[in-house]
Amino acid sequence: MPTADELINARTTHQLASVMAEAGGGPASAIRDCGTSLEGLAFSRRVTAVKEAVLADLPDDYPAFAAVIRAALRQSGFTGWMTFPVNAAVAERALTGGVFEPALDLLAELTPRLTAEMAVRPFLEGDLPRALQPVLTWTGHPDPHVRRLASEGTRPRLPWAPRLAALVADPTPALPVLDALYRDSSEYVRRSVANHLNDISRDHPRTAVAVAARWLAEPAPTTPSLVRHGLRTLVKAGQPDALTLLGYDPEASVRVAGPDVRTPEVHIGEHLVFGYEVTNTGPRTVRVVVDYVVHHRKANGGLTPKVFKLVTRDLAPGESWSGIRRHPLQVLSTRRYHPGVHRVHLQINGLPHGLGDFILRAG
Repeated sequence: MPTADELINARTTHQLASVMAEAGGGPASAIRDCGTSLEGLAFSRRVTAVKEAVLADLPDDYPAFAAVIRAALRQSGFTGWMTFPVNAAVAERALTGGVFEPALDLLAELTPRLTAEMAVRPFLEGDLPRALQPVLTWTGHPDPHVRRLASEGTRPRLPWAPRLAALVADPTPALPVLDALYRDSSEYVRRSVANHLNDISRDHPRTAVAVAARWLAEPAPTTPSLVRHGLRTLVKAGQPDALTLLGYDPEASVRVAGPDVRTPEVHIGEHLVFGYEVTNTGPRTVRVVVDYVVHHRKANGGLTPKVFKLVTRDLAPGESWSGIRRHPLQVLSTRRYHPGVHRVHLQINGLPHGLGDFILRAG
């Protein structure tokens, strides 16, 4: 993933200042000067710094402010990460001045340059029913970036953004947006719809399954894969209704061998290696989703499980499927490892099978 400095830096602000000056934003000195103060700042603080510089340089009056932004949009050089803080500035200037729908229209114009999904959220937080009206019209827009904005901007749990509390509590107001887009011609849009459905599944699993079932009753050729991606968290959690809808029978007759841990001692930075085998012992073909769960040692000595996808396949009566998994135990920004005994088990159609231990050593 790019660093904050690779996304927004002094060069970015210099280019943005040139764009805004040419668009009628005056000398854009605050934008140009703020680049020197970005070093060492996290991405969110860089966005805030540039946003405040944009607000300082451009007119206080919203119509005049918007006119400069639209003039900037006529320049091909106004694109990429330099537009991200501009999106945020549009939202702040508009809401401070009591402007609503015109600002959402402007954000829809901006989103093809770089997604405005973060900037639409203050409008949804401020007046959800009012904001959803223009958002719903975006689902029919010819540009897939704008159609995606309708789905992505309304996600209850959009990563790196504040949650939309109203839609976390009740996702149904935004369902017409998803209903309009689940058969969209663009995979870019459909992936957003699936991620939105997955957000819903975390708080309202029955609603997510019901929506997915409704879509599967009137599908496009792409709908089954969208639904599988949208219900992935429920599948990992072994939620019976989601498994059944996707054709995975939790009661399927299977024999499971493993996990057979081949690396009883692993150093941080190496791989856990284990084998497994699943056999269909029943009289009919069954679809199996095979996951595995690593129980990581926490700092306090307890264990916390994390589910990982392994394989999905159909097994004929008497058929077996076996394999070897190499699971990396490398330090990530989102995960720290603590030495000690860890565990791993298999999960077949949502049900746990087997248990193996391994010792994790410091690197």
